[in-house]
Amino acid sequence: MKSTLVRQDSDTLADVVVRGMQDRKASDIVVLNLKHLQNAVADYFIICSANSDTQLDAIARSVEEEVEKTSGEMPWQTEGRTNREWVLLDYVDVVVHVFLRDRRKFYSLEELWGDAEIKYVEEEPA
Repeated sequence: MKSTLVRQDSDTLADVVVRGMQDRKASDIVVLNLKHLQNAVADYFIICSANSDTQLDAIARSVEEEVEKTSGEMPWQTEGRTNREWVLLDYVDVVVHVFLRDRRKFYSLEELWGDAEIKYVEEEPA
């Protein structure tokens, strides 16, 4: 059976990633739009925090499931599942970073991409 799912544009993919993060109560979700930056490695970096390594894993899996469900895409590359401090999911145009809170502060990716257009995603009320 042939799949009718097609590759999503980076804007749609970014929205799907955020939804997957929100499904597992990720905190401090930030979307860095890198489209207008010369030599950017992707269109978007999407960053969130987790309170535990268990939540970190659940958020990463939720993002993968949400993207696969809507587009059939799997990450081109994943990193960090073993250490469970920072999971990176690379969808080429959209790169997802799920951090434990203290690791996120240490690496401070938002500051590295200071020229990016930054969107802070409001946390959904409980």
